[in-house]
Amino acid sequence: QVQLVDSGGGLVQPGGSLRLSCAASGTILRVNDMGWYRQAPGKERELVARITTNGRPTYGDSAKGRFTISRDNAKNTVYLTMNSLKPEDTAVYLCNSDIMTTDWRTLDYWGQGTQVTVSS
Repeated sequence: QVQLVDSGGGLVQPGGSLRLSCAASGTILRVNDMGWYRQAPGKERELVARITTNGRPTYGDSAKGRFTISRDNAKNTVYLTMNSLKPEDTAVYLCNSDIMTTDWRTLDYWGQGTQVTVSS
């Protein structure tokens, strides 16, 4: 079994910062790409950022210039540092990863989500 546990969300004022974390655990052989998506009420889920095993990032348009994705391969953990937050960044942020388990299967896993609310 594999679990992704994401955390770090909360209430922040416009212009503020937050750092999200997501740790993978369980019967893991290899963690491939890791990423963050978000979903606001009434909207489709959208890519925020992804990062390869080698640390190459890809950002969604909403994240470029404000958010930074990073990972610690030794801890199977991905981080999302969000700066200059805007009310429109309010959403549930979900961690995602492709993970090969010890039975040699590669599956797509999701965290439970962490709420980010940007409001004064």
